[in-house]
Amino acid sequence: MSQHPAPSLRSLPVVVIGAGPVGLAAAAHLIERGLDPLVLEAGEQVGAAVREWSHIRLFSPWQYDVDAAARRLLEASGWAAPAAARLPTGAELVADYLEPLAATPQLRDRIVTGVRVVAVSRAGLDKTHGTGRTERAFLVRTVVDGRVVDHHARAVLDASGTWSQRNPLGAAGLPAPGEAAAARFLLGPLPDVLGTDRHRVAGRHVLVVGAGHSATNTLLNLAELALTEPGTRITWAVRGASPTRAYGGGDADGLPARGQLGTRLREAVEAGRIELLTSVTVAGFESAGDRVTLALDTPAGRRELTVDAVAGATGFRPDLEMLRELRLDLDPGLEAPSRLAPLIDPEFHSCGTVPAHGAETLTQPEPGFFVVGMKSYGRAPTFLLATGYEQVRSVAAHLAGDERAAGELELSLPETGVCSSALPLSDADGNAVIDPTSGGCCTPDAPQVVTIGFPTGLRHGRSGR
Repeated sequence: MSQHPAPSLRSLPVVVIGAGPVGLAAAAHLIERGLDPLVLEAGEQVGAAVREWSHIRLFSPWQYDVDAAARRLLEASGWAAPAAARLPTGAELVADYLEPLAATPQLRDRIVTGVRVVAVSRAGLDKTHGTGRTERAFLVRTVVDGRVVDHHARAVLDASGTWSQRNPLGAAGLPAPGEAAAARFLLGPLPDVLGTDRHRVAGRHVLVVGAGHSATNTLLNLAELALTEPGTRITWAVRGASPTRAYGGGDADGLPARGQLGTRLREAVEAGRIELLTSVTVAGFESAGDRVTLALDTPAGRRELTVDAVAGATGFRPDLEMLRELRLDLDPGLEAPSRLAPLIDPEFHSCGTVPAHGAETLTQPEPGFFVVGMKSYGRAPTFLLATGYEQVRSVAAHLAGDERAAGELELSLPETGVCSSALPLSDADGNAVIDPTSGGCCTPDAPQVVTIGFPTGLRHGRSGR
């Protein structure tokens, strides 16, 4: 019985994992380069993760919210761009951009939803075999309605993000004792406290853990809720000694909407509408009836806090289990590509900017495989969507053999107004100050770049930053 010959690598598609903004932008750039993308999305619709924070408004206006290649596809289909100066919500980003983009003739038959990628490997080889790997197609194993379905690809771009891999609330990177059993009290990183989750928090005591923009959004929405729902009490816990970074750069922020968030949060804390606890770590949960008691370690010793609900905005981490059979070079701390990690490590960088980077920085020992988008940042907290757009533009050019275009990187990100390449010091009152001798990642010596793209408006940070 004769067997069909194996397809050549060049005849296979480029698999893109994830149909969020970066994944769809990757597909648009691949199409412009004459390559055939196959987008695999775990959710039942494109933009599944964005839909989960649909009530959040982005920092940046529409004029910056659309990838260049995606815009060209949309305009060719008669798409009318939203008003340039308006700030969209997550729901509007999906309805007015991602859904029309996915419906374009070039993309609509290349996107498969309801497909969960569970592993990526090389056809016929596990990671212990080095000889002949580049001649083998990628094997992308998926699960669809409980069935295993394998796909073969010439290259793979993992744009699956980190939304589904949330950091625990406990210290040391581990869940606190009792955290799993307290799941019914946990609201998630961006609950819709003014909408679908209102019944869980109105008139109740809510603890918010975290110091990034996710925590800020939730705190401000809770403060708004408290104006009309008597008895609503808000406690905010951060691991750091000062909330200064969460307050941001105010008027110095390159995106006014982002700067205003921090200013409003500071005002709410100073007015006593939000109770702030600093230098706190969650040491345990004890569920009892319709309330949960948290054990908190503080400089003064352990204390207990009983609340009705907890919003944990402690950041995210990448799902690396699905990549176990690939040869990867990841930073041991951040779990980001090793060449990228020094540019984004929150231990040294507090900027909202990062030097432009593309295929060369993201290249792995596994040729043809790239982690892009939020997942490329590993555990680092501050990812801006413009970064992902430029990443996939460069990677698409590289896969098409245009190394000149792949290396011509252009990116400029609005500064946060709290920029330093060293951790902030604290004065006698616990206020963060910048060491003037430390230099900074946004100083005149930093790379000078050109404007494209936009930030998402979400800064998922370590709870102590």
